[in-house]
Amino acid sequence: MRITKHGHACVRLEHDGQVLVIDPGVFTDAAALEGADAVLVTHEHADHVHPDHLRGTDVPVWTIAAVERLLREQAPDVAERVTLVRPGDRLEVAGLSVEVVGELHAVIHPDYDRFDNSGYLVESGERSVYHPGDALTVPPRAVDVLLAPVSAPWLKVSEAVDFVREVGAPVALGIHDRVYSDVGLDMVAAHMGNLLPDGQVFERREPGQDL
Repeated sequence: MRITKHGHACVRLEHDGQVLVIDPGVFTDAAALEGADAVLVTHEHADHVHPDHLRGTDVPVWTIAAVERLLREQAPDVAERVTLVRPGDRLEVAGLSVEVVGELHAVIHPDYDRFDNSGYLVESGERSVYHPGDALTVPPRAVDVLLAPVSAPWLKVSEAVDFVREVGAPVALGIHDRVYSDVGLDMVAAHMGNLLPDGQVFERREPGQDL
């Protein structure tokens, strides 16, 4: 499986000639969707789903009910291509096995209502990848690659480190990184390098670069 980091929270997975794109939001270049066979969206926030990007392709979209409602309002043509998913569902998408994990966004502030959010555990024959969306929900089994959020209004560095430790994937690829400067991202990488146990590594990639 080829794993390509794109802008912010978007990742592109390629396996056996098929392409699955996760969370192409407003901080992602539309080119991330070129040649895509399917799209997964974790939740309704604009940094994870951008209707205009989805209008630029005719591929099917798998997502939760909150995103489907948003698309019904903003892009009804795209909503017609949506398949609803729920926590615990197991799917076959673009030739890959997908399990839907979790149902709530991380707490931004106690005074805000909680948003819905479901992550995706994606597996091919030789590799498993977990995208949690905007949550620190641990997947139900071991994974090879964790797509690890590193910067957000709901996240501090110690929480990011502890999440990577708890998931225990041999490789964590930093995502959700648009709101930090390069200095901030270097700090995150340094803390990860100092605090992760043996057998776990943290990787940083620029948009368009493969893991």
